[in-house]
Amino acid sequence: MNHHVVAIVPSSDLNASEAFYRRLGFDVVSDYGQYRILADGRGWHLHLNHMPGWPRHIEDNPFGLYLYVEDVDALAQQVRELIIEPDAPKARPWGTYEFSLSDPSGLLVRVGRVIDPA
Repeated sequence: MNHHVVAIVPSSDLNASEAFYRRLGFDVVSDYGQYRILADGRGWHLHLNHMPGWPRHIEDNPFGLYLYVEDVDALAQQVRELIIEPDAPKARPWGTYEFSLSDPSGLLVRVGRVIDPA
């Protein structure tokens, strides 16, 4: 088994979080009621943990995810109305082509790929 890491994401509304991540290509592979395991079948894995009242103020959620994907534009089309910046996806000075979203609990989700610096 290769080393890998999986994020455990707190969610005050598991159904809303599951629906959000389904739009990004995840499916539920295990459901334990208050804890759900999601995957996309190609390498992404995510665990959702029900945390009532989390976060107290949605803008205070300090967590984030970065989802690497080859076809950034195709995924952006599937979630266009959720993208935070209207001109994204776009190339960033730090060498990625990406866009950002906010999940139902305020978690920042960036989706992108590494590009060759110009």
